Amino acid sequence: MNNSPHILGEAPIGKLLVQYSLPSIIAMTVTSLYNIIDSVFIGHGVGAMAISGLAITFPLMNLLIAFCTLVGVGGATIASIRLGQKDKDGAEDIAGNVFVLCIINAVFYGGLALLFLDDILRFFGASDATLPYARDFMQIILLGAPISYLMVGLNNVMRSTGYPKKAMLSSLVSVACNVVIAPVFIFVFGWGIRGAATATIVSQAITLIWIMSHFLNKNTYVRLKRKSMKLKKRIIKNIFSIGMSPFAMNVCACCIVIFINHQLQAYGDDYSIGAFGIVNRIQMVFVMIIMGIAQGMQPIASYNYGAGQITRVFRALRMGVIAGCIISSTGFIFGVFFPEMFVGAFTTDAILTERSVHALQISVLAFPIVGAQIIICQFFQSIGKAGIAIFLSLSRQLLFLLPGLMLLPLFLDLWGVWWSMPVSDVLSAAVSICMAFYQMRKMHARLQPAGH
Repeated sequence: MNNSPHILGEAPIGKLLVQYSLPSIIAMTVTSLYNIIDSVFIGHGVGAMAISGLAITFPLMNLLIAFCTLVGVGGATIASIRLGQKDKDGAEDIAGNVFVLCIINAVFYGGLALLFLDDILRFFGASDATLPYARDFMQIILLGAPISYLMVGLNNVMRSTGYPKKAMLSSLVSVACNVVIAPVFIFVFGWGIRGAATATIVSQAITLIWIMSHFLNKNTYVRLKRKSMKLKKRIIKNIFSIGMSPFAMNVCACCIVIFINHQLQAYGDDYSIGAFGIVNRIQMVFVMIIMGIAQGMQPIASYNYGAGQITRVFRALRMGVIAGCIISSTGFIFGVFFPEMFVGAFTTDAILTERSVHALQISVLAFPIVGAQIIICQFFQSIGKAGIAIFLSLSRQLLFLLPGLMLLPLFLDLWGVWWSMPVSDVLSAAVSICMAFYQMRKMHARLQPAGH
């Protein structure tokens, strides 16, 4: 009974939230650590301008993730649905199509980006000082794109076809390898920022071997078979339709980061872009933990919403929001009162440290309510309100952050870029909270007997 989905409608919400959130939190934290490791080793092993060069690559990396999730998330969801329908062959067809599409997407995206790499990086805000570092890093990452895509895509399918712990272990293996390999390539071999990128791809290649051994194992329920790798129009359409939502969000994030880099270059300099890179990595640790809580809340809210147990849905949302706000408030405390502790992990450069400390202190000012915004977005996704969820996810970037980035620097110069972040957080959180209360009132009204 412990593995029965019926416990979602019977067990205490708090216990369920811990049980379901913990694996997701670990996986999400591992993902954020993956990015932080590169930044830390690059900052100490190469220098301040290398950190700025790495920050320039963020939009390109977001696009890399966008094309990856387009296939990985869509394929994982469809494969899970096929298994729910007792269609094992259909799930294997999905896995085979994900394998082929990952390679096609990686070659298309990687090849196109490599062809115009310098022009793209210049457009993203690279200067003469940061371009060589950004170029050296992205050349390796793009050449290894097929490995990255296959690792992420197939790991998603592994998770959705009944092996969540194994998928989590894959992420841990990748990070562990990177922690060991990166300092060797950077400090011992002296490969600099190329060493960091190479360590990333080598770590992913080792993990991919582990994942492939799973799908080729005769004892694995959903396996990779040659006959399943024939692309089918219907499967491709289904994968892309489901993967389009996270794809659009990542593309939007890419566009916003490009604009941030341009504003930082216009009102600041390369050090300001480097500061954004450090602040982004620090914030992402707390955001990823909250995302883990949100993912843990999702099946609890979904099941009870479907079962008509609205009181349990409210309880799941409330506990999710409280947990999320505790984590984001922790980020606020550390960011405002102990910024040097975090920034010091990335760099010892005096100018970059000063810029990063001030940027971090401002950008986390609205963090105590950021947790609520993230949880509420996932809540609407959980109850089938995908349109509202997408609107709330994009509202921060498009409705509030983008106008703030355009207007506030006109009055506050460089400080305006940093202040636009907490302002947009406050406004987007307010909209999310209002929509959550409205939705709860609608759901509560359905519980009332007719005539009341």
